Amino acid sequence: MLNVDTIKNGLVIDHIRPGSGYQIFTWLGLDKASFTCALISNVESKKYGRKDIIKIENIINIDYSVLGFIDPNITVNTVCEGGVTQKMKLSLPSRVENVIHCKNPRCITSTEKYVPQIFKLVNAKRREYRCEYCDELYTAGVGDVF
Repeated sequence: MLNVDTIKNGLVIDHIRPGSGYQIFTWLGLDKASFTCALISNVESKKYGRKDIIKIENIINIDYSVLGFIDPNITVNTVCEGGVTQKMKLSLPSRVENVIHCKNPRCITSTEKYVPQIFKLVNAKRREYRCEYCDELYTAGVGDVF
């Protein structure tokens, strides 16, 4: 049995879709971190069957809307003195900016690079977003921001 110690102070990103943990780990820059962090892949989960977990022995700044866009089932636990002090369940954000790009070649964001890429959630069940400028439909999938 593999044993990964609990962290004393930091963050635990839990319930990550199996196989997505490494992408999130590198997106957060943890592969270059100077503090202790661990990626545990393909862990047994009663709720989901399998999951990935990231443990970070530090409090870092995370864009939770992007993390929720990547996987809305993720939970982020803040740990202080070895105990969970805050548990945050993420969800699909209602709006994302500069996370995904509009594929419509006639959209203003394709020709004017200074215009931010803004998408609004139109159907959470199907994970559909629409471009704020041209109404182009975008369906969110695994690994979209990597």
